[in-house]
Parts: sequence; C-alpha cells; structure tokens
Amino acid sequence: MSQLTAVNPSVKYFDDLEVGDLWHSEGRTITESDLVTFATWSGDMHPLHTNAEYANASQFGQRIFHGPGALALAFGLEMRIGWKMGSAIAFLGISSWQMLAPVFIGDTITVREEVIEMRPSSSKPDRGIVKTRVELLNQRGEVCHQGEWAVLLLRNAAAA
Repeated sequence: MSQLTAVNPSVKYFDDLEVGDLWHSEGRTITESDLVTFATWSGDMHPLHTNAEYANASQFGQRIFHGPGALALAFGLEMRIGWKMGSAIAFLGISSWQMLAPVFIGDTITVREEVIEMRPSSSKPDRGIVKTRVELLNQRGEVCHQGEWAVLLLRNAAAA
C-alpha cells in the first residue's frame, strides 16, 4: 500500500466504485485576487474580467471570473474530495465541457461528481477507466459548468 493510500482513507480503486457513486466537494469563494491572478497568469485581460465599467454595461452587469479559471478551480476542488489520491494513474481528458452560467467574484463554488461509466482495461488488468459527470455549482445550487472527465485508475491488487 502506498503512503498516499495509507494517509487518505477516502481513496477508491476501480473495483471500489459503482456507476452512480456521488461526491460533493467543500466550497471555495471566488475572490478579487483569484480573478487578478488568473488574468495575469493567463494573459486574458478581456474587459469582462478586468474593467468594471465595461462589465457593468454588459449582459452580466458585473465582472465575471474567467471560465477556464473556474475549470481550474473545479480541478482543485475535485482533487480535495480525495477519492483518487493514490489510485489515479492518469487524467485522460474532458468531454463536452460547457459553461452554462457565469461565476462572479463573491460566488462560493462546489463540485458535484458522479460515476457514469466504468470499463476495465482490456490490455492491462491492473487498471480501468472511470468516467464521471462533473458539475461546478454556485452557492444557489445552480450548475455553472458541467462536463465529463475520464481517469485511468488502478484496480485493487486482489481484483487485478
């Protein structure tokens, strides 16, 4: 057993999961600093993010947090759930990621994640692919972003 597994009791291996398993992350409030840091780091200085007067006159009525920044924070919130810590081999990708509603400074976001598909590897018996539906929600429970993520996960040694 790896040290990560030993210190993270919520770790799940492929064989521990079932379609329908569901997790919710803790919340994280989007700050002015988050917006400025992402704008600076990414180089995305679009006025919807960086110009209050411009954004106030937009359909949003205020500055919005960057969509890719919210996706990045969703990754962090999802990892903090802990179920993949010590069992994930590789993140395989995102399908159909949709940004359905804006995320604003002051919103508190959470992640809801549900297992929607599982497939044991046909070539390597010690692993399998798990697909999850990931939703990024605001404090009102509104889905702001959603999509499907795939991860390559180790199997339990006894099951492989």
